[in-house]
Amino acid sequence: MTRSAAERASCVLRRTGIARSKDLERAGVSRTEIRRLRQQGRIERIGRGLYALPGAELTERQHLAEAARRVPGGVVSLLSALRFHGLTTQNPFEVWMAIDRKAWRPRVEHPPLRLVYLSGAALREGVEEHRIAGVKVRVFSAAKTVADCFKFRNKIGIDVAVEALRDYRRLHPKRLDDVWRFAAVDRVTRVIGPYLQMTL
Repeated sequence: MTRSAAERASCVLRRTGIARSKDLERAGVSRTEIRRLRQQGRIERIGRGLYALPGAELTERQHLAEAARRVPGGVVSLLSALRFHGLTTQNPFEVWMAIDRKAWRPRVEHPPLRLVYLSGAALREGVEEHRIAGVKVRVFSAAKTVADCFKFRNKIGIDVAVEALRDYRRLHPKRLDDVWRFAAVDRVTRVIGPYLQMTL
């Protein structure tokens, strides 16, 4: 007995939390069926081309999950990663993501994205994987994010970078060596050095 479109869609969404229309199509749910399921209230559209089960628990971090679905190779970075790790009181309206310099530039309306470009070790090192709303989201570690803030100080402001370093030291006083290690990866040891000394 073949499964109905509703059962196939439900199976995908229970497994992934949030799915793109092409994920549903890959599971055998046509665009017409997606539209019908929405009209019936069996699935919810939570963003352009993004769907979830009705009543799914959507957290404050849902926009990170949506961004990860939109940009599979991206890594949550800078202000969004600071917020994720509790290193800032700012709540950026854009999701900051790092992608490879040579990667295709995604055109995404929702959630709004702010892209920065990295390559090599600066993009590979310090990446953590977290599950948010059933979606695997790649986020730079707290220490890597602090180093990145100094690397991109012209984009976010040196005051934000210094505040992030202070907050990191308060939360992780015995892990300042991690910041130094990632500063070397990002090639900002000369920049961060004086500020690191000030926080000791």
